[in-house]
Amino acid sequence: MKKLVAVAALALSTASLSAVALTNADLYGETASPAAADRTIVVDPGTKFVNVKHGEIVKIVAGGKEFTWHFDGLLQPFELAKIAPQGAIDHSVRVNLEPESD
Repeated sequence: MKKLVAVAALALSTASLSAVALTNADLYGETASPAAADRTIVVDPGTKFVNVKHGEIVKIVAGGKEFTWHFDGLLQPFELAKIAPQGAIDHSVRVNLEPESD
């Protein structure tokens, strides 16, 4: 009986943890329509970082590919390759997020 209670408690703990897990959209933001872009950033082999404001929608051109992103995730730096289409980023490019201005 004790074993059954322990297994049930473990299952409930795991379920509650997964319910609060952050999604990629929570962490980094989400794709957006190119028509909604506030500006365009071109990433070339010399680009080491990009600066964006939290809530900004940016069209990014890199590696012959384009994508538009709404940067509304957590206010923490991350690698652009985490959100870019496969093959678009071939080197480290850090995304720096600034808080939205009032």
